[in-house]
Amino acid sequence: MTIYDIAKEAGVSASTVSRVMNGKPGISEATRKKVEKLLSDHNFTPDASAQGLVTQASRFVGILIEDIRVSHHTESVYVIEQEMTRRGYTCITFSTGPDPTNKARYIQILEQRRVEGAILIGSMFGTDEVKKSIAEHLRSIPVVIINGEIDLPNTYSVLIDEERGTEDCVSMLKAGGRRHLGYLMDVRTPANEKKERGFFTGMFRAGLGHAEPCVFSGFEKTEVNRDQTSTSAGTGQEDTSFVTMTGQNIGTGASPRDAIERGRRATVALLSSMPDVDGILCATDLVAIGCLQELTERGIKVPEQIAVVGVDNTLYGELCTPKLTSLDNKLSEVSLSGARILLDALERKPVSHKMMLFTEIRVREST
Repeated sequence: MTIYDIAKEAGVSASTVSRVMNGKPGISEATRKKVEKLLSDHNFTPDASAQGLVTQASRFVGILIEDIRVSHHTESVYVIEQEMTRRGYTCITFSTGPDPTNKARYIQILEQRRVEGAILIGSMFGTDEVKKSIAEHLRSIPVVIINGEIDLPNTYSVLIDEERGTEDCVSMLKAGGRRHLGYLMDVRTPANEKKERGFFTGMFRAGLGHAEPCVFSGFEKTEVNRDQTSTSAGTGQEDTSFVTMTGQNIGTGASPRDAIERGRRATVALLSSMPDVDGILCATDLVAIGCLQELTERGIKVPEQIAVVGVDNTLYGELCTPKLTSLDNKLSEVSLSGARILLDALERKPVSHKMMLFTEIRVREST
C-alpha cells in the first residue's frame, strides 16, 4: 500500500493525502476525516523517501558535532534527536573532527543529503570556513548553532552566558576565602575565550589583582596586555593574580582521556608558576578532573588547600573524588531550545536570531 493507493481510494490527489498526514491546513474536514480513516484502516506507514518525492521535502535534519567521544555534546545530540523525531523529522548526525576545513566539507555533505535544516553543536563551528560554506551550500535553509554565533540571515544562535557564570565562580571562590586563583584551559575555542574573559572580569571586580600577570598559550608563557584586561573589566587596575593555561587552536580534537591529560599538564605548569594558588577554575569538567588527579598525586588536599571548579556539570564531575563543583551550562535546556527554534523556522514562524540562557553553579565537595 502506497500513498498513491490511499489517494486513489479516497478520490483525492497524493499531495492531499500528504497534507493530511502532515497536519497541513487547506483541507476540508470531510476530506481530512475520510483520508484519516483510510490510513487507519490500512495501518498505513509512509515510506519516507516516497513521501519526500510527493511533498518535495526530505524531512531530514543534519546535526554536526565535532567529536562524538565528548559525552557532553553527545547528550546534546540525544535531546535534539528526541525532539525532532517527535515532530516527524529524521536526524543525520556527523562527527566532523576539529579541522575547520573538514567542518566546511561536512556542510556540503548536508546539502548533498537534502537536509531541510541543520544544527551545529558547539562554539568551535563559529569559523570563517564554516560561515562561507553555509552561505554557499545551505543558504536557503535554517541553521542553528548551539553556544556559538554565525552572522548570516539564515542562522540562529542559542547562547549560554558562561562569561557571567565564570565571573560568578570567581566571586564564589573569593567568598570561600580563596585569594590566589588560576584558570586552566586545554584548547582555545570561542566558548573558552568567553570563560577566560569572565575570569579576568571576576578577578578585577573581586579586587584580587596583585603581582605579575602570567598567561600561558599552548603551555608556553606569554605576556598579558594589562591595558586591555584592565579596560575590559572597567576598573583601571593594572595588576592581576591569575595564571591562565590555554591550548593552541580552535576545536577539541581530543578524546576525554586527552583532555584529562591536558588538565594534568596544565596543573603542573600552574603549580610551578604560582605555588601559592588556593583556587583553580577549569574551562571544562574534564580539565578539572585532570587537575584533581595531579593535585591528589602530589598530596595536595582538595578543597582544604586548593579548591577546584569545572564547567559543564557533566556526569564525570559527579563520579570523581572529591565530587566536582561545576558551572551548569544547562545543556538539556539549550539543546531543546535549539531544536524548537529550528522547528519554528522550518514552519516559517517568527524566530529570534539569538537566545541567551543563564548558568548556575552546582556546589559539591571540591570547594
